[in-house]
Amino acid sequence: MKFDDYRISPDIKKSLEKLNFRKPTDIQFRVIPSVLKGEDVLAIAQTGTGKTAAFAIPVIHKVQMGKIAGRANAIKCVVMVPTRELAVQIAEVFNKIGQYTRVNTINIHGGVEQEPQIAKLTKGADIIVVTPGRLFDLVSQGFIKLDKVETVIFDEADHMLDKGFLKDLQDLIRHLPVKRQTLFFSATINETIKKLAYSLVKNPIRIQLSPKDPVSKNVDHAVAFITMDDKRFFLERLIHEHPDKKILVFVRTKVRAERVIKALARMSIPAVALHGDKDQHDRLQTLGEFRGGQHKILVATDVSARGIDIPNVDYVVNYDIPDVPETYVHRVGRTGRAFNKGYAVAFCSEEEKPLLQAIESYITKPVKVLDINRKDYTDTLAFTTDVNTDWKSLLREEEQAEKAAKLKKRKKK
Repeated sequence: MKFDDYRISPDIKKSLEKLNFRKPTDIQFRVIPSVLKGEDVLAIAQTGTGKTAAFAIPVIHKVQMGKIAGRANAIKCVVMVPTRELAVQIAEVFNKIGQYTRVNTINIHGGVEQEPQIAKLTKGADIIVVTPGRLFDLVSQGFIKLDKVETVIFDEADHMLDKGFLKDLQDLIRHLPVKRQTLFFSATINETIKKLAYSLVKNPIRIQLSPKDPVSKNVDHAVAFITMDDKRFFLERLIHEHPDKKILVFVRTKVRAERVIKALARMSIPAVALHGDKDQHDRLQTLGEFRGGQHKILVATDVSARGIDIPNVDYVVNYDIPDVPETYVHRVGRTGRAFNKGYAVAFCSEEEKPLLQAIESYITKPVKVLDINRKDYTDTLAFTTDVNTDWKSLLREEEQAEKAAKLKKRKKK
């Protein structure tokens, strides 16, 4: 089946053709008809499967048909997401798909001044993509009215729960009309998510595209056993062996991100960092430049990069093994998106092996091991261009940075 076969607006088909969207992915094939019929949907699908377009296409069509029919101008759809970056990204998808329609989508999120967002709301919005904090700020001030909303979408619901947004999800429902369509999307499912989902939707169509192995079949992922202190040398080697590739490196903390950036700088490898200590403007600029190819190496924490769709990421590097097994799936899902092939490698130290075992238990299979013989290992260390081998000094530097970060956090509270 092709998008041309769907009973959707010719204006939307025109934009899909321009975006080179020829045929739907599995999640799009399953979701679009149900949304067009007005059914509630509970969808569990791997990251990178095209779920944003799965709800954007039918929602834009329905809103456009309502405008043509002369329905009153008001917010008709709310998309709630856990992070600012995701709000920006999803609003961009809506605007690209709706570029030839009269449907207006804006993103509403914190971290920036609210006045420009209020100005856009005043001009009129059909669809808003929101983060919880700023949404309720503007609702309480009377700038956002939700009484005419026809569709509400919860995206990355599992991540919203991780970030403690359960009450916000429930509060949003209290502001909405009883008669509405609810779409609930999550990459993972457990009893908590299941209970929440069924409290929000009514007789939903359940769509689950998560196979036994939650890692996408498009991703070739493996683990290499490397001493913690040697990880930077193997990252250097990987980058030099793939000089034209786009590489996304995941670390556990903001301090670790900056430390890796400094190590790469000593090796004359340009890279940029994405983490919570960066202001919103810098984060969006960094993401834009990585997407556009101005930077080939991005070092990120999970909070900043969860759910972000960055096209053509060739390699994901788990520089630190994540504490939560589901996070591993989300990380490696940044590559191999849609119909593309991707590669992921995890650097696992001796002390991280229990975390790797938890991941293997979660995905129900062992992660393929990259066997590094002794000669390759020693050669990697010998040929590094990093001249700073004073690890005691580096460790002291990291400890001081972590203490400073904790002190800064306490002062903010």
